Amino acid sequence: MTAIESKPDTTTERLPWHLRDNRAPVFDEVTLTDLEVKGSIPPELQGRYVRNGANPQTGHSDHWFVGDGMIHGIEIGEGGANWYKNRYVRTPCYANPGVERMDMYLNTETLKFDYSVGVANTHVIGHGGQILALEEGSFPYVLTNDLDTVGPNDYGGKLATAMTAHPKICPDTGDLLFFGYSSLPPYLVYHRVNAAGELVQSEEISVTGPTMMHDFVVSRNHTVFMDLPAIFDMELAMQGGMPIRWSDDYPARFGVMPRKGTDADVQWFDVDPCYVFHTLNAYDDGDEVVVHGCRLQEIWRASSDIGDPDVAAPEEQLPHMWEWRFNRATGNYTERQLDDRSSEFPRVADSVVGQQNRYGYTMSTSFINGTIGEIFKYDMANGGARTSHVFEKGQVPGEPVFVPAEGATNEDDGYLMTYVHDETTDTSHLTILDASNMAADAVAEIHLPRRIPTGFHGSWIAD
Repeated sequence: MTAIESKPDTTTERLPWHLRDNRAPVFDEVTLTDLEVKGSIPPELQGRYVRNGANPQTGHSDHWFVGDGMIHGIEIGEGGANWYKNRYVRTPCYANPGVERMDMYLNTETLKFDYSVGVANTHVIGHGGQILALEEGSFPYVLTNDLDTVGPNDYGGKLATAMTAHPKICPDTGDLLFFGYSSLPPYLVYHRVNAAGELVQSEEISVTGPTMMHDFVVSRNHTVFMDLPAIFDMELAMQGGMPIRWSDDYPARFGVMPRKGTDADVQWFDVDPCYVFHTLNAYDDGDEVVVHGCRLQEIWRASSDIGDPDVAAPEEQLPHMWEWRFNRATGNYTERQLDDRSSEFPRVADSVVGQQNRYGYTMSTSFINGTIGEIFKYDMANGGARTSHVFEKGQVPGEPVFVPAEGATNEDDGYLMTYVHDETTDTSHLTILDASNMAADAVAEIHLPRRIPTGFHGSWIAD
């Protein structure tokens, strides 16, 4: 066990909402074995469930999105749970607690960014034989199977931008598709890394200005960018915190580009103003490219707060599952809301990324207004019909990650994994659900004698 000696004052009354309750950081790094298992872990599951999140080592951060990255992982094999580990990602920000990131990140003389400077706190994926901890302002950070930090990856010096925290892995080619956005030109650059881990394509894409592009989406033949009215503000940046604000003057549009195309090939579609943190998937349907994602009316008009449980946001201001259809032949588009219940953190099976998926999974966000504990499943073949798994009172799940069953024959033949915080005991467990039977009890639960703080995104990384 490795302990973090510094344990700052975390008196609840002194802390902002994103550092209270289960969003408060933990200050030690542990390795736990002899984990309690309820139910039966499917024996075909061999690998690690890993999830990232913001966990400021000083106990303080200006915004929920900017704390040091901490990976929480559970290794599963032969029907048992081998270990739980939590480890900080060792970045320059971690090595220099209390130092303003911008002071290390931006050279004010050359106006060049050092993309090795980051917190690597948003997502964690496996690709090209590597485990990568991601955040959208820096290079990816390579981790070992034991969650120790190797260092930043610039793909042999070829990557000259930051990397999004939401790359897509093509199930046909194994390509890792991603982009980097910036507050300074070039504002957007698209990249493609092949299955062997070699950066083989980089294309600058023309957007209206310094937009915050958190996610994008790909179909089998196209890449879709979202140029939306959340823009970088240098004045806010110099004040610390989240340097993004809403702009009524910035157009909202989606750009559809052939998968291996260039900037000149992008076809732009103006859409109703909105913001999309996370997409579910996209697919080609004749002349149309169909996109599903969780749509917000707007973000950060008055402040950069988001998700504050003490603020009862109206349902219409929360994210909802949405559909856009872009017709490349006519240049027209349609859009519609698929669900009146709010949810976020959408995921599909990795095997259908960019293909016509039938099912998608999200985490209910109604808990922000007092209702907790649901994972939604959408059936796109039936108009987005929703079913759900409802957790016991006081249990709050995170993002659902789909893991295929051995010999799976149907798209939903597999499991959903997520960490669940139990407010009644202030402990956490990894729950494994049957994705084909959402109403059923959990297949298995792996219980910890401690809590895992509320975090962001994760992956199942098979051996």
